[in-house]
Amino acid sequence: MPKGVPETVPDDGLTTRQRRRLPVLAVHTGAGKGKSTAAFGMAMRAWNAGLDVAVFQFVKSAKWKVGEENSMLALGGLNRDTGAGGPVQWHKMGQGWSWIQRGDDAVEDHAESARAGWAEITRRLAAQEHDFYVLDEFTYPLHWGWIDTDEVVETLRNRPGTQHVVITGRYAPQALIEAADLVTEMTKIKHPMDAGRKGQKGIEW
Repeated sequence: MPKGVPETVPDDGLTTRQRRRLPVLAVHTGAGKGKSTAAFGMAMRAWNAGLDVAVFQFVKSAKWKVGEENSMLALGGLNRDTGAGGPVQWHKMGQGWSWIQRGDDAVEDHAESARAGWAEITRRLAAQEHDFYVLDEFTYPLHWGWIDTDEVVETLRNRPGTQHVVITGRYAPQALIEAADLVTEMTKIKHPMDAGRKGQKGIEW
């Protein structure tokens, strides 16, 4: 695609403008580092374009703090204060799913929390609540069988409007890859941990 020009143009009756407004389903998978980082970079672009951004982090604990969360929420605050960019929401699985009602002594069921998160995302997609969704590490609940892949693919294929969805994580199911418009596989060549180095602030989180 030199200079952003597609090699072929489908005979689908759409104009260039209409084709540019089609919703994108992207999948970032593979064993290499950078899947979530790339997705959050896309979210920043979406924010800058004035899109309503919502991030849903699966697997990661609600207690973990990552730099991207603080940065994106700061951009959301900038939107509220000045009107720049777009709104931002950030939700983390477990206690971070604010729509789940629990008692103080509730036992965390990760599979059930993942299913509850997906149910809420399904509702929001149907209502077209956001313009840009990041489903971070969402491939793991699919890989582990917590959430039905066929149901996810059908929901995403039939989502209304022009809602963009980016899914990250290893082991992306083949059905999801086939349904996606954009698939990138991160391949690890080298990593500092291979040399016994632990994660660093500003690099890993």
